[in-house]
Amino acid sequence: MYCKFGDLGRAHYLFDKMFERNEVSCNTMMSGFVRVGLYRQAMVFFREMLDSSVRPTGFLIASLITACDRSACMVNEGIQVHGFVVKVGHLGDVFVGTSLLHFYGAYGAILDAQKLFEEMPEKNVVSWTSLMVSYSDNGDPKAVIDLYQHMRNDKISCNQNTFAIMIAACGSLEDELLGCQVLGHVVKSGLENDVSVANSLISMFGSLGNLEDACYIFDHMGERDTISWNSIISANVRNAFCRESLQHFDRMRRCHNQLNATTLSSLLTACSSVDNLKWGRGIHSITVRLGLDSNVCVNNSLLGMYSEAGSIEDAEFVFQEMPERDSISWNSMIASYVQHGRSLAALEIFTEMLKMGKMVNYVTFTSALAACSNPEFLRERKIVHALVILMGLHEKLIVGNALVSMYAKSGMMVEAKRVFKILPRRDEVTWNALIGGYAESEELNDAVKAFQLMREEGIPANYITLANVLGACWTPDNLLAHGMPIHARIISTGFESNDYVRNSLIMMYAKCGDLHACNYIFEGLVDKNSASWNAIISANAHHDHGEEVLKLTVKMRRTGIDLDQFSFSQGLTAAAKLAVLEEGKQLHGLAVKLGFESDPFVTNAAMDMYGKCGEMDDVLRVLPQPFHRSRLSWNILISAFARHGLFHKAGETFHQMLKAGVKPDRVTLVSLLSACSHGGLVDEGLAYYASMTEEFGILAGVEHCVCIIDLLGRSGRLAEAETFINEMPVPPNHLVWRSLLSACKIHGNLELGQKAAQHLLELDPSDDSAYVLYSNVCATTGRWKDVEVIRRQMGSQNIKKQPACSWVKLKNEVSSFGMGEQTHPQTLEIYAKLGELKKMIKEAGYIPDTSYALHDTDEEQKEHDLWNHSERLALAFALINSPEGSIVRIFKNLRVCGDCHSFYKFVSGIINRRIILRDPYRFHHFSDGKCSCADYW
Repeated sequence: MYCKFGDLGRAHYLFDKMFERNEVSCNTMMSGFVRVGLYRQAMVFFREMLDSSVRPTGFLIASLITACDRSACMVNEGIQVHGFVVKVGHLGDVFVGTSLLHFYGAYGAILDAQKLFEEMPEKNVVSWTSLMVSYSDNGDPKAVIDLYQHMRNDKISCNQNTFAIMIAACGSLEDELLGCQVLGHVVKSGLENDVSVANSLISMFGSLGNLEDACYIFDHMGERDTISWNSIISANVRNAFCRESLQHFDRMRRCHNQLNATTLSSLLTACSSVDNLKWGRGIHSITVRLGLDSNVCVNNSLLGMYSEAGSIEDAEFVFQEMPERDSISWNSMIASYVQHGRSLAALEIFTEMLKMGKMVNYVTFTSALAACSNPEFLRERKIVHALVILMGLHEKLIVGNALVSMYAKSGMMVEAKRVFKILPRRDEVTWNALIGGYAESEELNDAVKAFQLMREEGIPANYITLANVLGACWTPDNLLAHGMPIHARIISTGFESNDYVRNSLIMMYAKCGDLHACNYIFEGLVDKNSASWNAIISANAHHDHGEEVLKLTVKMRRTGIDLDQFSFSQGLTAAAKLAVLEEGKQLHGLAVKLGFESDPFVTNAAMDMYGKCGEMDDVLRVLPQPFHRSRLSWNILISAFARHGLFHKAGETFHQMLKAGVKPDRVTLVSLLSACSHGGLVDEGLAYYASMTEEFGILAGVEHCVCIIDLLGRSGRLAEAETFINEMPVPPNHLVWRSLLSACKIHGNLELGQKAAQHLLELDPSDDSAYVLYSNVCATTGRWKDVEVIRRQMGSQNIKKQPACSWVKLKNEVSSFGMGEQTHPQTLEIYAKLGELKKMIKEAGYIPDTSYALHDTDEEQKEHDLWNHSERLALAFALINSPEGSIVRIFKNLRVCGDCHSFYKFVSGIINRRIILRDPYRFHHFSDGKCSCADYW
């Protein structure tokens, strides 16, 4: 009685006081130890029996072997008991033999289990089923089927457990025909109403996608247990029927109300998407209410759900609060960080695992290697690779594939190929990683060569292989030489119907300059899914067709296809390039409504959009918390501060970034140096440039050098700028000479300006900016004859200056203005408004600076020309048509002239309105007669 109720203390006391003990008392005592999980004590009790010369029965030995089985850590003890069984001749006991089969199967020793099975003199249905379970648990469903066939050949009747494990094997192999044959055997045996058999049938049909039959069996069950409900819920989850699985869960709570960890884990898997996250949070609250939030299996499912749904903060919270973590928990957290681009955090968790002595396996290393794909993690790559070799995992195929992928994604193709060559075995994943690496590195010939070698080795190409090879084609020549032949092969092999391949074809033609072919393929698709829409959106974005990107985004939503993070990020990027704030706001609002507010791609695209549309307050509102910011987020923030004239803020943000442990890259330094250049922070800029290589290991590129030339040139240090060009670590290009020429125009340095113009024209004789800027230098210094000569040269060579243009967007309509615009419907009102403004600002002290009128005319005509500048006309139009007190936004395609800059300052002070003017380089925020640039731009 005491054993039955788990009171082993009193049971053992009574056992010790017994004057005479028989087989029954010993068996009862052993069963008690096993029942309450005191497996070590069971082994001690067994040794005490042997010391007392008590001969154990087969039942007792079978119980002891079960203890070794269930403990999961008594493999040596179990082997010793096996030796004892052979010694005392109990191997003929079918119960003992069956327990040993279970034992070896539980520890994965399948060969030992098979050998034992063959040596057993007597076998019953339980013995056969035990061996089948061993093979099933160790992932060999084919062996299960072979055993079943042997059983039938030997005329051994199957029980419900045999059928259940056999049906599960059919589901694993997705063999519906065999499953139906076994179902016939079940009916013939009269076990079709058995609960365990029905449960297996539900799972099998669910895994085969035959949900109708799974539901039929479930609905006609006379009796259901918790596993029945879990099986039908899992069947719906496996077939992506989230709502239906939740409906079954609701019925289960009302009809059965015996939930367990498996129930909740299945439901959490169903909610692993942005759309279903709200239901997942509800299931999470139920786990807390039921006290299952301490269950490691449930917590692992919560980790997976939040990670897949893009809520990395919630995944972190679950992980930190877990009272117990197994290897799956640690591996899931590492994989989650990698999935969300937080490679450093992933490696920190990996390091913590090693320090704590947690068991790491091939899954752990696969994620850790993926984290090391970041090009900056050179040292980390070497360390993790060394650990892989140290643990003897380098020959395991999945780890080898991760190594090849890591080096390939890092651009280290020599190392990727070296690992590839020494792998003892290669599959399509290995080849795909290598080909994909060549494609990313734009090494088309190597990618095509690897593709050919793959076919020669007899490894069949799959859709990923073809997408990778297509991705290696970048130019029209590539398209003719390789792209079109590969397209022909895709058609001949039947891969043209594959969504992934079709989308890759669209992108290949886009990159190779054939947008017509992209549209032809897209329009020919019968079923356009989100990937197809994203591909054509991407193709148009690649060709800078921003308006078309926004139109396609709207069309995609109207056709009932849900926008994803990719669609939103592309749309927001297009809105940023076009500087259309209203459309950008609408897209971002929709993204938030659909649950993408914390997605890093959407967040970064939204920040960039608000920054390029002049809304710094919204940039800061969307900005993630410092510990959740990726390097891209930091870069966008620094760039936005620089663009909006907040130069010291840009520097402060850079130092905050370093303090947060985020390493800057080339883009970071370009934004930082640009801020210094536009803000006149010469010493700071030179210091940052010097620290690039010394502190951060970033080699200076031409883009960094252009910033330094601009920095020195704007501040009038032209001689230093020229010296810098002569000593640059990279050859100067057109951007370098154009920057120097612009500085010469500002400071009237005719000699150096001529030299810069000559270099520009050597690089590109048709470069209109060389003529225009040098002409402006001549005009600024009063060399009007030279100006005329330059203009005649432009005319003779048919080189035309890019005309100035300013525009305003009001009420979803864009109104653009050129120099002296006369065609606008409100022309009379616009010039009348300008006259009104002219009178007001002159009374306030405005004096026109006619040096910005670059024509050889009298002062009156020069002043008249200044008042015809496009940015003045755009401002007058905006003031007429916008509500009083609203912010006025003007855009210009060329740099604003100095006199128009003064005009804007005066106007902002007189009419008490905020005016935001964006030119190609930056934003000018005018308010109360001042500009954010402090008159340095």
